[in-house]
Amino acid sequence: MNLNALIKYINSIIALLCLTALALAYWYAWRPMPAGGGTVQAPVGAAAKVVRDNMGVPHIEAASDQDAYFLQGYVTAQDRLFQMEFARRQAAGELAAIFGMAAVESDMETRRLRMRRVAAQHARTLPPADRAVMAAYARGVNFYLETHQGRLPVEFTLLGVDPAPWTIPDTILIGLHMFRSLTTTWKDEALKSSYLAQGDAAKVNFLFPVRTGAEPQPGSNAWVLSGKRTASGKPILANDPHLGFSLPGVWYQVHLKTPSMNVAGVSIPGSPAVIIGHNDRIAWGMTNLHFDVQDLYMERLNIAAGAYLFEGQAKPLRQEKEFVRIRGGAQSEFLVTSTGHGPIQRTGQGQPLSIRWTATEPGLFQFPFAELNHARDWSQFRAALSRFPGPGQNFVYADTEGNIGYQATGKLPIRRDRDGDLPADGTSGKQEWDGFIPFDELPSVYNPESGLIVTANQNPFPANYPYRVSGNFAPHYRATQIRQMLSAKPAGWKAEEMLRVQKDVYSSFSHYLAKETAAAYKRRGLRNQSLSPAAELLERWDGQMEKGTAAPLLVTLVFQQVRKAVADRASGGKGSQYESQMAASVIEQLLRTRPKDWFMDYDQMLLRALMDAVRDGTKLQGGDLSKWDYGQYNQLVLRNPVVAEIPLVGRYFQIGPAPMSGSSTTVKQTTPRLGPSMRMVADLASWDQSLLNLTTGESGHPLSSHYKDQWESYYAGRSFPMQFGKIEASGTLEFVPLEPAR
Repeated sequence: MNLNALIKYINSIIALLCLTALALAYWYAWRPMPAGGGTVQAPVGAAAKVVRDNMGVPHIEAASDQDAYFLQGYVTAQDRLFQMEFARRQAAGELAAIFGMAAVESDMETRRLRMRRVAAQHARTLPPADRAVMAAYARGVNFYLETHQGRLPVEFTLLGVDPAPWTIPDTILIGLHMFRSLTTTWKDEALKSSYLAQGDAAKVNFLFPVRTGAEPQPGSNAWVLSGKRTASGKPILANDPHLGFSLPGVWYQVHLKTPSMNVAGVSIPGSPAVIIGHNDRIAWGMTNLHFDVQDLYMERLNIAAGAYLFEGQAKPLRQEKEFVRIRGGAQSEFLVTSTGHGPIQRTGQGQPLSIRWTATEPGLFQFPFAELNHARDWSQFRAALSRFPGPGQNFVYADTEGNIGYQATGKLPIRRDRDGDLPADGTSGKQEWDGFIPFDELPSVYNPESGLIVTANQNPFPANYPYRVSGNFAPHYRATQIRQMLSAKPAGWKAEEMLRVQKDVYSSFSHYLAKETAAAYKRRGLRNQSLSPAAELLERWDGQMEKGTAAPLLVTLVFQQVRKAVADRASGGKGSQYESQMAASVIEQLLRTRPKDWFMDYDQMLLRALMDAVRDGTKLQGGDLSKWDYGQYNQLVLRNPVVAEIPLVGRYFQIGPAPMSGSSTTVKQTTPRLGPSMRMVADLASWDQSLLNLTTGESGHPLSSHYKDQWESYYAGRSFPMQFGKIEASGTLEFVPLEPAR
């Protein structure tokens, strides 16, 4: 074969491979994407339609609420079916069946909490109205599955799995997983207990406060301005809840319109209704309360007899076999043992500890969001929230009449004689919960004189609150910064200006720590060749945790060293384990008061921290301090759990590495694991002037134009109109009732 013939042959092979790749991409990745228009015969009561806007957001118009929830299930499955499958498997402890050994450990931890069994139990006791909403949603998901066999998202093909029908317990599992991710405090109890076992009790307790003494009331991560502070004379409500990053993101935007309901906002894939958003009368936002709703109990077990001791009597243990199925056919079998408090969790000391958790309390689970979506005023809003089981949340509120409000929610345990921050005696019966704090006694604010409600995950309970308060609350820094920024301009705020507040990255704590460290160096009168540039950098720094700059990285490394030194003083050798949200506030209080029983020489402690920080930074980014970049340290990578693993092309379907600004003590709270999961600004003067930005995009299909079309705006702190009355339609899918069988 001559050279020209060989080249033609090779080119033909390459062309054939390219065509094959394109054909496969079309068949398995392009073909499953949602149809832009057309007509579908479906089990709906009357004609309905789904209008997709230019961002891919579905606007559902139906003749009844049941049809609307049915179509919500259908369109969510269109866009996010694999995310829903992943979420229910993660929540139930069934990931190893598709991902293999890498997921066995997390599956086993989940199975010990009996999550699927708890979901089934809650499904049996759901109020009828809540059951009807979830059932309609499940029917919509399953109708999509039935009509799209062979055209499911590419992840199912790559993994070689088929999704089972969606069920009501699956939706409850989604809620339980969110509950778990926002309320897992039992590990903090175990950690504090281990600190106390070999540490100074007073110092250990100082490390784990429930308040800083500087909390603006009330607390969480959202804010609302009354009309007297806005340019329009109507309220503005802003919300950017901080959750774990993922691709696709946590939220799915949707608009539901029926004769009795007109509501828009974000939902959780796998769950019906709008979770955060607005209807035509009210707007609301929510973020985590952080109240402790888990308790560990020290148990006395007699495994051989199948019993545990409670109030002097032997009680029967519940013992249930769990099977973790592993991809490839293997399975891991183990026994979950439970007392009346809950399943046994074993700590490093081997102490049998059971866990009681409000999420597993029989008969407690309800789903009030459909009722919330219909609320017309403050009274109806609170009535819906009174049914909210948890996780404990802070809700902010505004309505078109000009009212604003705040309400803490959730079933929060009453502990009469203890705080719940340490394992309790499970045998005596004297340390049980005494019910839950009545809803009407939870923190609530309505139309404050200031016209301003600011929240940022801090403790919202007043010091003289009649019930004991425990929880993993955040320090006051973010709430204080939000309040200061909003108070700097007493009136005339516009919706788009809220974005400037949401993306603010000034850290008053890091700024303070930098100044204290630089001052300690100056007081010593040192001229150290490696430390002098570092001290000068901290002294000049303005407190902005910006990517592309060196000082934020240096002060972060200093903080890590100081935090370790402080924790080691409380309980020797355990400093590296201390990561409480309150750590920054604890350190600031120590540096401001400088008690001698902690450190004899605080300047020396700070200089040691600076020296170690420079050493660590040099290992990370070299010896030239001027070239350090905080963004390269605070770096985000968003990966599709399946598609990103495809050789050669997988990296094109991920986001990052992206250098990020912000920290845990800035309004824009950003770490490599979590950050603003979406940004919403509701303008009650004109709903169509409201703004909403997801982290990545509306679609979970890697080839969709809406897979990551919102990322650049999210990254830059811009946003998009939250279309409500005026919709820029890009396609309409009509649904007509099924023809009766002949």
